[in-house]
Amino acid sequence: MQHARVRDGSFMKFQSPKCDASIGRDVRSCASLDSTNTLASTFSSDSANHGLVVTAEMQTAGRGQYARSWQAPPGSSILMSVLLFPPPELRRPSLLTAWAAVSVCATIRDVSGLEGTIKWPNDVLIKGKKVCGILCEAGPRHLVAGIGLNVNQTADDFQKMELPDATSLGIEIGNSLDVSKVRDTLISHLDAEYSRLNAGEITLLETDWRTRFGLIGRIVRAEQMDGGVVVGYLRELAFDGIAIETADEVLVIQPEMIRGLRGI
Repeated sequence: MQHARVRDGSFMKFQSPKCDASIGRDVRSCASLDSTNTLASTFSSDSANHGLVVTAEMQTAGRGQYARSWQAPPGSSILMSVLLFPPPELRRPSLLTAWAAVSVCATIRDVSGLEGTIKWPNDVLIKGKKVCGILCEAGPRHLVAGIGLNVNQTADDFQKMELPDATSLGIEIGNSLDVSKVRDTLISHLDAEYSRLNAGEITLLETDWRTRFGLIGRIVRAEQMDGGVVVGYLRELAFDGIAIETADEVLVIQPEMIRGLRGI
């Protein structure tokens, strides 16, 4: 088992459990560590840790999709991972990435009044710029959902990191936000959305997820995991399959088999 390194000499502080919630009953915070996903995964041997949330003010080796890094000045972002032990029917990274992305969009709306959109497969955008990245990593029985949400970075921060296509909530609304309040709002949305999923109410999540892409009825380019590329009219975007009409046929591709999907 790989163990995360806590950088400030203290392991973590424990917050008061939320007895009426599944996600967020146990929230463990570190000032600095290498990766919240790595630390959360060390608790995956015991399903009693379902719903554990690990947060950090700073990460030294945060991971993004396809081994990209995630960087943020200390205290400027929500750096969070949630440990889940989903039932088999929910144990799909694509489904739980959608769960996290929709929860992030609901949080953005609540704290800023802005509407987020989703970029395939795991980014949330505001006005076309990336404000959040999500990384789901699955084990035999568990899944860790890592979320990095930009809250108070400045334009100068992104310029120094050479990230011209990134933004933060603070930039977009013109003032800083209380990171802890944004975090608590996000945890509440994650818990509420997961409760609905666990109760079999997948349709509402799927509808919100589909709408926030804004791609239905457009010509799209789908890059598949095997290197293949499909270009055509997007007829359907669903957890059961992505339906793309080409000149010759209608192809239905499982979400997990698509690396990139964008309008052209």
